[in-house]
Amino acid sequence: MKFTIAIVGLLLGAAQGQTFQRLGTCPTFGCIFPPDQANFLLGQFFDIRLEVHAPVNGTEANGKLPDEKFTFTVASSSGSPAPAASFFSVAEPALERWNFTWYEDLFAQDAKTPSLVNVTSKAYRRVRFTAPGTYTATLNYNNGSTTKATWHVRDLPKTRRAKNVILFIGDGMTTNAITAARLIGHKMVNGYYQSKLALDTFPVIGHQMTHSIDSFITDSANSATALYTGHKSTVNALGVYADSSPNKFDDPKVETIAELFQRLVKGAVGIVSTAFLADATPAALVAHTRDRGQYGPVVDSFFNGVANYTWSNWTGVDVLFGGGAENFYNSSLGGLTYLNRDQYAEAKKKGYGVVYNNTDLQKLPNNQRALGVFSVSNMAKWLDRNVFTTNLKNQNNSADGLKKDAIDQPGLKEMTLKAIDIVSARSNGSGWFVMSEAASIDKMLHVLDYDRALGETLELDDTVRATIAKLKASGQLNDTLIIVTADHGHGFDVTGSVDTKYLQAQNTTRAKRNAVGVYQNAGLSQYVMTGNLTYANDSHFPSNWDPRYTLQQGVVTFPDRIEDYMVNKNGPRTPAVNTSAALDNYVANPKEHTHGILINGTLPLNEAQGVHSLTDVPVYAMGPGQELFGGTYNNIDIFYKIAEVYGLSGKGL
Repeated sequence: MKFTIAIVGLLLGAAQGQTFQRLGTCPTFGCIFPPDQANFLLGQFFDIRLEVHAPVNGTEANGKLPDEKFTFTVASSSGSPAPAASFFSVAEPALERWNFTWYEDLFAQDAKTPSLVNVTSKAYRRVRFTAPGTYTATLNYNNGSTTKATWHVRDLPKTRRAKNVILFIGDGMTTNAITAARLIGHKMVNGYYQSKLALDTFPVIGHQMTHSIDSFITDSANSATALYTGHKSTVNALGVYADSSPNKFDDPKVETIAELFQRLVKGAVGIVSTAFLADATPAALVAHTRDRGQYGPVVDSFFNGVANYTWSNWTGVDVLFGGGAENFYNSSLGGLTYLNRDQYAEAKKKGYGVVYNNTDLQKLPNNQRALGVFSVSNMAKWLDRNVFTTNLKNQNNSADGLKKDAIDQPGLKEMTLKAIDIVSARSNGSGWFVMSEAASIDKMLHVLDYDRALGETLELDDTVRATIAKLKASGQLNDTLIIVTADHGHGFDVTGSVDTKYLQAQNTTRAKRNAVGVYQNAGLSQYVMTGNLTYANDSHFPSNWDPRYTLQQGVVTFPDRIEDYMVNKNGPRTPAVNTSAALDNYVANPKEHTHGILINGTLPLNEAQGVHSLTDVPVYAMGPGQELFGGTYNNIDIFYKIAEVYGLSGKGL
C-alpha cells in the first residue's frame, strides 16, 4: 500500500532527505518506537513498534528481503538483556508485513519517482515500566545490524501536591502576542500601565521549547501530544509514534495525562476549546492516531476511548465544550461522524446533558456529565461576538444541524467557569483536570487577522482572571495549580504604528509605506484612549477597535497579501486566494484591503496562510507546585511536572 511521508526534519545518513523522510527518527533500516532518548512516567502504559525496512529502489536500495527473524531485547542499566516479551510479561506478537513509498527529495517528487520500501514489523501492546532508571532497547536484524534506543523512566516524587489542575493553552500564543494584547487592552500613562494582564500577576514564568521529534517546526497535534504524554511525536500525530503501516490507528500509543488521571485517581476531566472539538489540541487528550484529520473517530474517543482497543479503561470525559457540530450530528443532517452515529443521541444515552447555546449551558446541572457544542466548525471570535455582531448572522451554523445561525454562543470564559462547576461537583473529592484552549489566537494568526488574534488573547487573559476569582470564592484556589502556556508560536510582532488615514490617501505603494511610524513616530496606543474613555466596565478589552493610528503588526512568513493595518469589520480575513485549483497557486486576495499595500509573499505558492515558528513559548504557573515551572525546558516536561504535582508516578503498580 502506498504511504508517502512528507515532513520537514533533520535526519542522519546521507541517503535520507531533509524535506521528505522515509520514516521520522528512523535513519537506519531498523526502527524502534519509542525511539532513542524517549522519556516515560513510571507506570505509564505505552506500545512498542519495531520495523525492519528493505528498500527496493532509489539510492537506499539494498537488494534484500525484509528480515523476518529480527530479535528485540530490553535491559536495565544493571541487568542483562531480555527478550521484550518476557521483560514486559506479554505474549510475543505476530509478525506483520507491508510496504510503502516515499520521495527521497523534491527532484524525485517533481519526476514522480517514489522509492518503494518493504517492511516487516512487530508491535508490543500496553506495556509499562515498573521501576525507574535508564533502559537500553536493542533491535538486531539483517545478520548483524543493530539499532539501539536509550529510554529514561523518570523517578518523580510520589506525594500529591495539587488536588486540581487547570491547563490553559493559548494556541499559537507567544510573548509578543501577549505584549501586544497588553498594549491595546490596558491604559498607559507616560510609559506606565495603569492596569495589567491577569498573566502579569503570576508568580512563576518559564519557557518551553516546542520542537517536534523529527522537525524543528511543530504543529498543534504533536505539540499537544508532547504536553499531554511526555513523549515527542511527528507532525499530525495524536498520542502515538507515527509508523509506516497502512492503518492510521495502529501506531504505537502512549497514555495521556487525562487517561492517567482518570485511571489512577478516578478524578473528573473537562475539555474546553473555542475550536471544533475534533481539532488537535482537544483531541490529543484522548485520541490515538497519526492522522489528526480523523475527526469522526476522534469525537467518538471522547466518549468511548480508542475504538476496538483496550487502552486505559477510559469511561468518557466529564465535560466537553466547544464547536464542531458537524462531527456530532450524522449524515441525515449533513454531518460526518464515526460509523454515522448520532453522537448527540449517543451522549444522551451515556448520561450527558447536551446543549447547543449559552443560555442552556448556564442551566446545566453541575452533577451531570455535560456536552456543549455551540456551532459548526470553529466558534465565533470574541471580536465578532462582542463588537461586530452582525457577522454572526447568515452563517447557517447552528449546532443542532438545522442550518440556523449560532447567535447565542458562549465565550471561553463562560465555558471554562461552567466546566469548573461541573468537574468540582463530579470529582467526589478526587480532584479534577481541565484543559481550556483559546484556539483562535492561532487560527487568526494563520489568516493574518491580527486584531482578532489579539482579541482572543485578551479573552484568554480575561478567562484566567475570572477563573482565579472563582476558585478563590469557592475555596479551591489553594488546592489548584493553574498553568497558562501555548503549544507553539507564530512569528508575530509589532514594530510601529500606522496612520491609516494617510495610508489610504496615497496612490503608490512606496508612498503608502510612509504612513508607518517607527521609534519616536510610533506614538501611543489609540486602542485604549488616553483621556477619560478607557475600557467599559473594567473589562480589559480595547474601547476602540478602529482607531486612525493602528499597529504595524505582522508575521515572519506569509502568502502574498494586501495590508492596510485596519480591523476587518466583516469577519476573519482571507488573505490569499487560489488562481487555479489545478495549479495550487495562491495570490493576494484582490477583494481585500483594496487601498492597502501589496506585499509579496515568502512561502511556497501552495500555502494560503501563515505558518508556525520556531520560538520558545511562555509558561505561567500559580498554585501548588508552581516553582517547578520556572526556567527553560522541553515541552514534554509540562506533562511530567503535572504528573508530579498529582503524585501519579508509580501509582497503581
